[in-house]
Amino acid sequence: MINVVRLDLADARILLEGGRAEAEKIGVPMCIAIVDESGNLIAFERMEGGKVTSTTIAIDKAYTAAAAKRATHEYGQASQPGSPAYGINSAIGGRLMVVGGGLPVIADGAVVGGIGVSSGTPAQDQQVAQAGLDHFLSRAGK
Repeated sequence: MINVVRLDLADARILLEGGRAEAEKIGVPMCIAIVDESGNLIAFERMEGGKVTSTTIAIDKAYTAAAAKRATHEYGQASQPGSPAYGINSAIGGRLMVVGGGLPVIADGAVVGGIGVSSGTPAQDQQVAQAGLDHFLSRAGK
């Protein structure tokens, strides 16, 4: 039997809160997705003005970060022609994201979920995801 630690809805709301605050601060309305450790959606917010096309991208960034247990931007270089993971972005029906904005949520050394953000540049998406993560970690005392 395996005991699994995962984010719950209260945790997801804290992550959303931190991400939303940063998005408002930089003036870019975002789509923010929170998933559990297996990549299943827990919570989602499309801020007023967030791009409709960014809905799926944010969810897939969160999915990638949690399920692959690494930040989406780390796949960027590795997925370029001639690199070891070239073409990986077409894996899993195209759900594996290779641009910034998806971060795993780690607690007590284990990936317990992921946050994915989309609607800005990859750097802005990553900044907002990091702010959500930082807010969660400060509130959770991790």
